[in-house]
Amino acid sequence: MLQKNQQLTLDIHDLNNLGRGVGRAPDGCAVFVAGAVAGDRVTVEIIKVNKTFAVGRLLQTVTPSPDREEGFCGAPLSCGGCVYRHLTYRRELELKQEYVRQCFRKARLADVVVEPVQTTGQTKGYRNKAEYPITEGKNGLYGGFYAQKTHRVVAASECALQPPVFGEILRFFCEFYTQKGVAAYDEESGKGLLRHLYLREGKNTGELMVCPVLNGRELPHALEFVGKLIEKFPQVTSVVLSENTKRTNVVLGEKYHTLYGNPYIEDVLCGKRLRIMPASFYQVNHDAAELLYGLAAERTGLDGKGLLLDLYCGAGSIGLSMAERAGELIGIEIVPDAITCANVNKSLNGVKNAQFYCGDAANTEGLLAAAEQERGTLYPDVVVLDPPRKGCDRALLEFLARREVPRIVYVSCGPDTLARDCAILKELGYKIGTVTPVDLFPRTGHVESLVCLTKQTN
Repeated sequence: MLQKNQQLTLDIHDLNNLGRGVGRAPDGCAVFVAGAVAGDRVTVEIIKVNKTFAVGRLLQTVTPSPDREEGFCGAPLSCGGCVYRHLTYRRELELKQEYVRQCFRKARLADVVVEPVQTTGQTKGYRNKAEYPITEGKNGLYGGFYAQKTHRVVAASECALQPPVFGEILRFFCEFYTQKGVAAYDEESGKGLLRHLYLREGKNTGELMVCPVLNGRELPHALEFVGKLIEKFPQVTSVVLSENTKRTNVVLGEKYHTLYGNPYIEDVLCGKRLRIMPASFYQVNHDAAELLYGLAAERTGLDGKGLLLDLYCGAGSIGLSMAERAGELIGIEIVPDAITCANVNKSLNGVKNAQFYCGDAANTEGLLAAAEQERGTLYPDVVVLDPPRKGCDRALLEFLARREVPRIVYVSCGPDTLARDCAILKELGYKIGTVTPVDLFPRTGHVESLVCLTKQTN
């Protein structure tokens, strides 16, 4: 029986999608070890013992695996971001393909073909967004990331996934407000002012947004801060304050105040200029998003005709990227501000065949109400689904089947919910096409996927 603090040597035989190596103790108990790679022989210290498994802390790599790769990132392992940082990228892509396969097997869809993972090959500096929690230490304010499954901040201004300028702005922000004696927010007491520093970048425009998130309404020394910030970082075109005074884990508040420039930045994605507000959904990996959207556009099978319905459309990025393929584009999104952005983005690009409406995909009775009030009953030729990680409600899938939508292009950030929803659509008379994973999140355990489903005729 394993004991806490016990040390032992293990052979690592597997690696899960959380990036933890899996070994077996002499008694057969599974031991999960962060930083270990399948094929490693390692020495670990047991830090947690459960009835069915244990967790070990890596002390030494006795014999490295052929798939082990060092030196990807200098941030502490405890930041929990790059779970595959010790693995060759080739092996990471193989594991992600197998992960998607396993999700379809569990959904009793073992016959579905899962292609190799598509990738741009870029693994560093690809993120265009960062959310740094701010806290205090003996040397003043610092920012970083929450350690896995905790709200303990790990200092990590150097992150291999972020552009270097993000870390530079974070350090500047913390040094400035340390000198001014402004306190960080404390979750337990609810006191203190500085909660997060939220950053966004337009990959193709170079525009930067700096958004301090406050437990209050005003940023002290705002004029001096903004002046010094834009002097040091002239690419900053937007400084927006987010007011969040709620005792919540949600990063951004509901009120925003523009301190400098515009309340948005712009970027160009798939040839379309997009306006991005602080709360706008925008894929964090620009180049991989272009790859994903291009593949999705091909799967629509449209050739300049037909009605394309884009559900969960957000600010319209995926629908607008393929608007030229459709005779008409209709986008539906539950967030009013996102619809406002989608209509702005439509105008920015001179798209004449698109309309965007507020609607709740979970409420099928009212989903198309606004659009159908103007147009009559809609019978889309293609529906693009890009839901949140939880996937689609069964009611929505049944609604699409009743409308006999010929083709559904499903884009998903959750392979398990994608497989679940594909199983439902199969029951409803759809044939599942080839699943294509796309690596939007290199070095992490996440993978995006897309699949086209076609309605079978009786």
